[in-house]
Amino acid sequence: MKLTQKLTRIAALAFGLVPSVLFSLSVSAAEDKAIDIDDLLAKLKKGQYQQSQENQQRETNFVKQKDQQQQLLANAVSDRDTQIALSDKLETNFEDNEVRIAALDEALNKRLGSLKELFGVLQQVSGDTSGKFVTSIISAEIPGRETFLDDLSVKMGSSTNLASIEEIEQVWYELTREMSESGKVKTFEKEVTLANGDKVVKPVTRVGTFNLVSDGVYLEWLNATSTIAELVRQPTDRFMDTIVDLEANKEGFSAFALDPTGGSILGLLVQAPDQMERVDQGGPVGYVILSLGFIALIIALKQYTALFLTEQKVRKQLKSTELKDNNPLGRVLKVKEKYAEVESDTLELKLSEAILKELPKLTQGITFIKIISVVAPLLGLLGTVTGMITTFQAITLFGTGDPKLMAGGISTALVTTVLGLVVAIPTVMLFTWLNTRSKSILHILQEQAAGVIAERAEQEG
Repeated sequence: MKLTQKLTRIAALAFGLVPSVLFSLSVSAAEDKAIDIDDLLAKLKKGQYQQSQENQQRETNFVKQKDQQQQLLANAVSDRDTQIALSDKLETNFEDNEVRIAALDEALNKRLGSLKELFGVLQQVSGDTSGKFVTSIISAEIPGRETFLDDLSVKMGSSTNLASIEEIEQVWYELTREMSESGKVKTFEKEVTLANGDKVVKPVTRVGTFNLVSDGVYLEWLNATSTIAELVRQPTDRFMDTIVDLEANKEGFSAFALDPTGGSILGLLVQAPDQMERVDQGGPVGYVILSLGFIALIIALKQYTALFLTEQKVRKQLKSTELKDNNPLGRVLKVKEKYAEVESDTLELKLSEAILKELPKLTQGITFIKIISVVAPLLGLLGTVTGMITTFQAITLFGTGDPKLMAGGISTALVTTVLGLVVAIPTVMLFTWLNTRSKSILHILQEQAAGVIAERAEQEG
């Protein structure tokens, strides 16, 4: 059994098995007694023979290719020597060319003299002017001016090309034309993109290098797409009226609101909110304040109309001896006839009762106006507190880096305060005015009632 295990281990080593496999083979060989040792040795011998045959074949092939390898090596050495020689030659030529280029540059500089500085300035002016032409609104009327300047700038950047007299004169002409056109007001036909996206060809008026207008509205020059577009938002009416005057005036002078920055100030101006947008910044509290103010105004107008008509009737009654029921004075004075036999004290009470009956009609709605005049500032204060809370919340979440995040809350706070004062001040004045008118009528009633009582007292005396 021991001899079998040793032979198995030797065979496993010959075939290159790992130790774990050797152990399994030894165990299986110990368990399986049917393995033939002679057969195992025969297989081992056969494997060694095949490996020997393969090694001999490889050696034979290597010997056959030895001459080819020598030839390849010789070719590689020859190519290397050739490339080294070419490299030396190119380096020599490069050094010679460097010397020649330096000599030619020196000769060129001597020949150019002051023209070299001139061409440098010309290149710089061409580049700067091209950038200015791109953004100038004059290009809306005269397009393509920057193409020549761009080509000239590229040409002047090359050391082999020089500007001609005609090109230099062309640069001077373009600069002069820009200055000349900047002082003119001209009208030309051009395609305009309207605010709704439609494109139409219509007359466009150019005011120097400042603004473009057409049909009473301001236009803008989009240099990125080389198009003219109508401003989506227009400034206030006082600026728009100057456009109408300019387009209507064909000669002479006309006042016009121009933007000296070429559109920057106008772009900021149209972003300013109008009156309705300012009111909308007040939020729900602002609309409540305005609603109360509107209600107070309606009540004031209604009560003013009633007091005006009543006062006219009372004044007519003062001039008439016939007592009528269509006015408070007539109804109060009829008490004297109704209670003609009573004493003066009783008549005084009856007249006071009649005056008190007329008082609600004379003061109807005035108290509500007074309440609104008090409540409106309080609602404005409520909106102020609400807006400040919103502002502090924005500061807590985002910090103070971006003022626009706090602008909404601050707008609500300030606008509601303004709306509260705007409603409160007129309502206080309306209350005072209406209260004064009603008291004047009431004073007439009391005065006439006192006269009636005095007359009755004289009769009794």
